[in-house]
This record gives sequence, structure tokens and C-alpha cells, in this order.
Amino acid sequence: MMQMSEYKVLPQNAPQDENGAVVLQPQAANAGINANGAENWMSIPVGMPNCPQGLEYLTALDQLLVSQKIEKLELLTGFETKNRFKVKNSLGQNVYFAFEESDCCTRNMLGRSRPFEMKILDNFQNEVLHLYRPFKCDLLCCFPSCMNAVEVSAPPGQVIGSVEQVCTFMRPKFNIKNTFGDTVLQIEGPLCPCKCFSDTNFKVLSANNEEIGKISKQWSGLGRELFTDADYFSITFPLNLDVRMKALIFAALFLIDVVYYEQ
Repeated sequence: MMQMSEYKVLPQNAPQDENGAVVLQPQAANAGINANGAENWMSIPVGMPNCPQGLEYLTALDQLLVSQKIEKLELLTGFETKNRFKVKNSLGQNVYFAFEESDCCTRNMLGRSRPFEMKILDNFQNEVLHLYRPFKCDLLCCFPSCMNAVEVSAPPGQVIGSVEQVCTFMRPKFNIKNTFGDTVLQIEGPLCPCKCFSDTNFKVLSANNEEIGKISKQWSGLGRELFTDADYFSITFPLNLDVRMKALIFAALFLIDVVYYEQ
């Protein structure tokens, strides 16, 4: 079972809705670490109509920094454990925490082909974004069963779109689709997505093939790259981009990670 040591205890006076979900985050006075040594969380923007609960943070952001946690058991034994990620803004404030839900057998027997769910939580463990990735065979082919995809819901149970791999033998490509199945954005990677000693950039393209953002897999040092699959990523997108599109670009990061950087 995943440990939630990163989370603060829920205050008794925290505002909640009728289902017990927290509807207002605590106000963070400063970025990074506060005077008590606890990590600060980004304050939630208010007055955002037509925005799925929990995605309000994205309305005020044009960049996300994502770091995968190093799992000691995996480092020492090679035994594949559940992936966990911290998501911060450019000021170093926590925005979300993401963790994988999958079973031990599929992780260690199927590897990067495994089915999994990714849950994205806010400060008080409210799930605000849910990703589902079905099993896909790990073969270099263009059959539908080989094409990787994730379905994205916000809030959980309400699908807002999907990210789907495109059959190509050159540059990696992904389509970002809305709830109607229409391609609204595309992601295009480099000819070689696994570079040494430099960052790897996946361009986010509009319907007019204009670059509007990028997902960068950042070089994290020789030791970390060789002996772990704990990666660093950054995401940039326009500040005024629809919040659901921001969430779908964010979701694409996890698909790119498992397809190209899961050892």
C-alpha cells in the first residue's frame, strides 16, 4: 500500500462539500519549504466557472515540474514498484501528487506493456484527475492492439479526452483527443527519444501545426539515469489554454514516460 507521508493532516475546519471533499486549499505564504520544515502547497485559484473541481490550479499555470520518486526497493533489487510523482509549479510549490495503481504481477511480468491507473491527488488526497491505460503489446507494429493510449477523466468518472499513440516509424507522435474523439492537439517527439547528457523535447502542436508548448524529459545525471527509472519532466503550455487541454497534455507525460523511459 502506498504511503501518504507527503500529505498534511486534514484540518478540522477545512471547507468541504456534501461528499466530504475539500473545496478550498490552504494558502501558501512562501514557495519551497516553510519555517516549520513542511513543504508548501500552491493556493487554489477561486472563481473559475466551468472548471472541473481540482483543476483550478492549472488555470493559473503555464509550467509544471514533475519528478518521479526514487523507490529504494526497486533500486536495490530491481523489483518493479508502483510509480509515484511529485508535481510542482515554477516556484517550487506542490500542486499535485500522482501515483500508479497496478498489481505486482503485471508490473514485473508485463513491464511497460502493463495496464495501470494513475491517480492525481491534491493536498488533501482528493482525486482530481484519473488516467486509465489498458494493456498494449510491446511490439513494433501498427495494429490497434499495439498503439498505446490513456483515457483521462476529471473528475474521476467523467471522461474529458484521451491521448493516443500514432503509428509511425520515424518520430514518436501522439494525438490528443477531446470527449468527441476529435484530434485537437498533437505531440511530436525527436527521432531519438532516448538522449544522453541532454534534455529530450516533445513538441505540443496545435491543429495548425504551430508549436504551443512542450514536454521535456530532463537529463538527471548519469547515476540516476543508469540505475533508476526515476525521471524529471517539465511541461509548458499557454497560460490561456483551456484547462481540460492542459490536463490532457499533463496526462500525456505519463504515457510518454511508460512507453519510452520505463526500464
